Amino acid sequence: MLFAADFVLAVIIAFHLLALLGCVPWLFSWSGLAWALAGLYLFGTLGVNIGYHRLLTHRGFVCPRWLEHGLALLGACCWQGSPMSWVAIHRMHHQHSDEPDDPHSPRTNFFWSHMGWFLIYDPAIYNLSTYDRYARDLLLDRFYKWLERPVVWRNLHRAQWAVFVCLGALVGGLATWSPTGAVQLALSWLVWGVFVRTVAVWHITWSVNSVTHIWGYRNFDTHDDSRNNWLVGLLSNGEGWHNNHHAQPRCAAHGQRWWEVDVSYLTIRLLERVGLAWGVVRPGHERSPERPEEARAA
Repeated sequence: MLFAADFVLAVIIAFHLLALLGCVPWLFSWSGLAWALAGLYLFGTLGVNIGYHRLLTHRGFVCPRWLEHGLALLGACCWQGSPMSWVAIHRMHHQHSDEPDDPHSPRTNFFWSHMGWFLIYDPAIYNLSTYDRYARDLLLDRFYKWLERPVVWRNLHRAQWAVFVCLGALVGGLATWSPTGAVQLALSWLVWGVFVRTVAVWHITWSVNSVTHIWGYRNFDTHDDSRNNWLVGLLSNGEGWHNNHHAQPRCAAHGQRWWEVDVSYLTIRLLERVGLAWGVVRPGHERSPERPEEARAA
């Protein structure tokens, strides 16, 4: 799905303003805060880190198709673009990392790599030929083409908002036996479970593009400026061990030293243990790319 730059800017501003409602005492609840923290894992780790990144972009493991699609839907709930656009841009980033054709290199400036790059519509990125070159595997999948439809995109976000509002109203009503209590908890869960969580996931993900290409240490001598940053590594549940990732893009494990905690990889290992993931690419054992677009990404 292609977004006009002004619409993207409007959404970014609106979500930040709505997230600020979390500062209103009447809209705070401990259960709402719990939803925000749980959402960082549910949508950020499962959806973006594991679904969009390690599975769809780099094919670091294989899982049942229903699980793959479920992870993709969780990622789509984060307002970071459709799976097809996210994968194409990230594979482009790996091919041209910190070079002029990198969509979000911090060599331009920090703000550009953090969020400025998607506030300006670039026809060289958002077009069918780019998707065909960098995300052909998704372009040929009817499910991901279905997710590109604007009506599907809008309904997906309406559905997640409705779930938080309805569940919050139900729990609040049962807990207080009052309409005011139902409305208060419904709005609290919406603000914290959707808006605060979405903004937090945004900046955590964007920090991988910006912070981890500027500050940190390097385990590998890669051709780009990628770094391992402990703060981003912990906040992102493993994505901040970025130099390790650029050295071995297909590896499902980004943390490779004992202190490089990688919750995303631990989750993949758990899925593997219960039979929901296989072909997991481990450090130093990257498979040969099975598809042309995977070779470009690596």
